[in-house]
Amino acid sequence: MNAVVQSKKSQSITTVPVLEMSEQELISVLENSIYPGASRESIKMAISYCAAAKLDPLQKPVHIVPMWDTKAKRMRDVIMPGIGLYRTQAARSGEYAGVSEPEFGEDVTENIGGVTVTYPKWCKATVKRRLPSGEIVEFSAKEFWKENYAVKGGQEKSIAPNAMWAKRPYGQLAKCAEAQALRKAFPELGAQPTAEEMQGSTIETSEVIDGQTGEIIQVQKSPARPALEPYSLEHFEQNFPKWKDLVESGKRSAEDILAMIRSKATLTEEQEAAIRALGETANDFAEIAEG
Repeated sequence: MNAVVQSKKSQSITTVPVLEMSEQELISVLENSIYPGASRESIKMAISYCAAAKLDPLQKPVHIVPMWDTKAKRMRDVIMPGIGLYRTQAARSGEYAGVSEPEFGEDVTENIGGVTVTYPKWCKATVKRRLPSGEIVEFSAKEFWKENYAVKGGQEKSIAPNAMWAKRPYGQLAKCAEAQALRKAFPELGAQPTAEEMQGSTIETSEVIDGQTGEIIQVQKSPARPALEPYSLEHFEQNFPKWKDLVESGKRSAEDILAMIRSKATLTEEQEAAIRALGETANDFAEIAEG
């Protein structure tokens, strides 16, 4: 019995030729080419995901991502879309007008959880969408490495970057920035994080009760990033004049300064207000000059 086709008949999913194969044949193909090393149960989940979304599993639109489940105290596989799926869907919309080359911030070398890694502070990607009017609109996303990198986690609860993020800090962050830009430009594609953004992360599961149905629902949470230290008053007073010069010269905005600091430390309300005031002062100067 063709279990895959049988499970899809009621949904009229017969437009993807490869899904017409028997379940065992399809699993065998995927097991030996697309998902080597994955369990058959996980491959079945990937097939079901593709069937529901009318996707060709041979194009690997989704990934099988091993994640540490804090409640079950074990690794388990989660099916997540890849950035390739977002790219494909954007292209099929007929309104995708390309993506910029990734723009990276300055390099940072840091020891995180016992691992020394050099990474770009941030990456910016811009996706272009052609509107029905013919106008091309740009949607940019700026993502910080410190806010996106996947930790080793696991039983050791290590905050060090996992193997992929340590080996490819630029490539991984570029994918995260592009994925975010694609979601901004094409919100109809969905809001689920991509496998590239979540690989190596930890699943924190808790139970909540749906107030309308009374159903007990398992809620998955993204892993919390390591807590950042407060920005010291000494360093703040030392760097404030530099930030003032950057903002007044137009090289950086107050929001750029805030984003840069937040990637490394936490600010008090008073510190944030002082930095924002720099931007307001710069705007006043600009208006006077124009007048």
